[in-house]
Formats: sequence, C-alpha cells, structure tokens
Amino acid sequence: MTKTTRRKLGVAVLVIGCAVAGYVFISHLGQEKARTAAAPPVPVTATTVAQTDMPVIARGIGTVQAYKAVTVKTRVDGQIVKVSFEEGHDVKAGDQLFQIDPRPFQATLDLAMAAQQRDKAQLVGAQLDLERYGKLIGSGFQSRQSFDQQQATVDSLKAAINADQATIETAKLNLTYADIRSPIDGRAGQRLIDLGNLVQAGQATPLVSITQIKPIFVNFTVPQDVTEEIRRDQAEGALVVYAYGSDDKTLLAEGKLSVIDNQIEVATGTLRLKATFENTDEKLWPGEFVNARVVLKMRKDATTVPQRAVMQGAAGYYAYVIKPDNKVERRTVEIVGFQDGTAIVGKGLEVGEKVVVDGQYRLTNGASVKIEEATPKSADTAQAG
Repeated sequence: MTKTTRRKLGVAVLVIGCAVAGYVFISHLGQEKARTAAAPPVPVTATTVAQTDMPVIARGIGTVQAYKAVTVKTRVDGQIVKVSFEEGHDVKAGDQLFQIDPRPFQATLDLAMAAQQRDKAQLVGAQLDLERYGKLIGSGFQSRQSFDQQQATVDSLKAAINADQATIETAKLNLTYADIRSPIDGRAGQRLIDLGNLVQAGQATPLVSITQIKPIFVNFTVPQDVTEEIRRDQAEGALVVYAYGSDDKTLLAEGKLSVIDNQIEVATGTLRLKATFENTDEKLWPGEFVNARVVLKMRKDATTVPQRAVMQGAAGYYAYVIKPDNKVERRTVEIVGFQDGTAIVGKGLEVGEKVVVDGQYRLTNGASVKIEEATPKSADTAQAG
C-alpha cells in the first residue's frame, strides 16, 4: 500500500469517527432535553424576603435569685406558743410569725424594775444622809471619813440604778425578741419548727425562710466578647433583658439590666450580669433555670428570611430564589446571623423576592417548581421569621 493510499484511508477513518461521535452527542442531548421537559415541577413551599427591624442580642444562661432572702431564727430561748402565718403565703414586714412564751422575760423585766425602784429609794435616803453629814462636818459632829464613806454609798447606788436600767433594757429587748416578726415583705416558706417546741438562740435549724419575689433578680453569664458593647450601651441607658424558660422558647418576663460584674470569670471566659424583673405575675421563681437575652441595639431595615430557607454547602450559605417563570436559581447568600428561627441576610437576596422554604433537597439550579400552600408548621416558621 502506497503512502498516498494510507493517508486517504486515515482521513476516511477520522471523518467516520467524528460523524459517529456527533451522532451520539446529539442523540444524548435530545434525550436529556426530553427527560428535562418530561420532569414535573417540584412542589415547594415559598416565602417572600422581608425587611424589618431586628434586635442585636447577647445570649446567656443563669438562675433566678430572690430580691431579698431572710432566714428567720430565734434570738432567745423558750417554747413556741403561737404560729401566726401560713406556709407559702405572703407576709408583710412587721407581721408576727412566731410567739415564744413571754412570761419568763416579763418576770425578768418586773424583777429588774423592782430592783431599780429599791435602789432609787435607797439613793434618796443616802443623799439625805450625805447632806446632813455635810452640814455637821464643819462643827465637828461628823468626821471627814464618815462624809466620804456616805459619798461613796451615794455613788454606788447611782451606779446600781444605771445597772438596773441596763437590765431593764435587756429584759425589754428579750421580751421583744420573744415576738418574732417578718423583717421584709415576701413569701413564707415551709415551717421548720412546729408549735410547742423548745428553741434556743444558738440552734442551727431556722424557724422559716422569707423570700421577696416581687421584684426579683436573674443572675446570668454572657461570653466575654460582648463585654465592651454591653458596658457602652448600658452607660446610655438600662438595657432590656428577656428571660425565657429552659426550652429557650417560652418568654417568661421582660426586665432591665441592673448589675455588670467587675471582672471576667477566668475559668469560663464569661461576664456575670444581673437583671431586675418586676415579676408581678410571678412567672419567675427563685432557683429556676432560665435563658437570658440582652438586647444591645436594633438593626434597622434588616433583610430577613425564615432560617429554613437558608441551606449550607461546602462553599457557604445559599438559597433557592424562585424566578417569575417558576424556575429556581441557586444563589449564594451572606448571613449576618440567625435569631429565633430567622436568618438575617447581608448580601445575596433582595426584598420582595420569593425563596423556597421547604423542598430544597429535591431542587437543582434551573429546576421548575410548583408553589404549594404552606403547612401549619411552615406557616408558623414563616410567621416567627
């Protein structure tokens, strides 16, 4: 076979190969178009990109603390003869709680008063004698020594009267201590000592505890990264604090930030804060675990979508935007943050555009969709957003 023949044969083979490849490609493309045309629209749930004011929040966890708490103990020894409160009920400052048998203290008071009266009577006689000694000392009928001794007697009786007065005050004080009253307004706890028991001033067991729950405190911690922002915003006015239940969904109360601790906790890298709540509805209870949210500032006209509309891939966050022809566009978005089921969008979405909320996992870029009515769950999520 000559060189010219071999060249012609190679060209012929190349032409035939190109023709076969072109046929296969055109056939596959036609099948793909037919398959795409035959695919039904994907049912999805959609929502509209909104614009709203969103608060900037610092989150923390903590516990509820009574505004005031008093452990009531006895200051004197004796038998409890009266209980004047009901467990778990409110008491006012000055309300009687317990009565310890007052008779021993009353008897001590009466004895001290009688002793003072006796000493006062003796003092009167001693002073009269002192006056007479003073008049007779110059004439020689009384010696200077007798006069000095009588002066000492008068001074001794005056001191005894002062001691009697101190004993009287002590007896009156003990008599007052026998009547145990509430030092604060608050809620009485369980009674720990029953009627008829003997109590002592040095005993470890208290009688009852009183806690003030209106208003009330919440102690909580936040990450140290927001310390400077909290201090700066608090200086302009008391920051709003919301207390949520342990599920972090149920709003319990709204209060004001009242205390910023003077140091960061080294072990945890957190800042301790205290907020005050009026607690008129008593939804906060001492010792209760709560989630706290401090509102630092408001982000005006923020672009928002429900958090479920935003997906996360290898390249970052994205969302499916529904075009007017009911085809979707996979679009990369920049997320500023997530808050209570809402995503705050920095870039990538425009207010008024429609985005897919449910059904994204069946979508590809350019797929046709059919917008369906939102299920109750989807509707609740969109409303939360």
